[in-house]
Amino acid sequence: MARYVELLQDLKSQGHGVAAVVGGGTLSRELIRTAKAMGLSEPDQDEVAISISRVMAQLLALGLGKSASLTVPTTIEDAADLLEKGKIVVMGGLKPGMTTDAVAAMLANRVKANLLVKATDQEGIYNRDPRKFPYARKLDLLSFNDLSKLFEANKHRAGIHQIVDPEAVRILQKKKIKTVIVNGFKPENILLAVQGDKVGTVIV
Repeated sequence: MARYVELLQDLKSQGHGVAAVVGGGTLSRELIRTAKAMGLSEPDQDEVAISISRVMAQLLALGLGKSASLTVPTTIEDAADLLEKGKIVVMGGLKPGMTTDAVAAMLANRVKANLLVKATDQEGIYNRDPRKFPYARKLDLLSFNDLSKLFEANKHRAGIHQIVDPEAVRILQKKKIKTVIVNGFKPENILLAVQGDKVGTVIV
């Protein structure tokens, strides 16, 4: 988290408008499982995940201090307004039925971003799941049409865990927003993607 604080401040100092949409990760998925075991509905499971993502966003925003808004925005319009004021935007989920991937895609569309970088737990997108197939091959360049064919899920469900949520893919494809998928455990990959260096998987 501290390395991401430095990264976002570095990007801002280079003159970029910067927004980070934060997921709840493993903690969210654990609590979704708990909520499901309690018999809670899928929208309620989503609400739990949204709350966790906003806590994560608040933690990152506090680390950024005056560079960011200490109030985590809860609408796309609020986030866009903060960007226009020169703030680094940090936000989490918005509403049930929508992943943070979709939130990022919607915000990118709203502010006419020229790049969306998705930080994940893999080096990019592979021709098959590298956790199941040791000889899976990483794809350096991919079209959105081809991306859709690679994924198992094509609609939202609470706790969905694939590299890019299907709704986000639809938004990014429709609006033609260049997207780069990188290993987020190496924050320097974000800088490389922004600089246009070869890293991860580029989707156009």
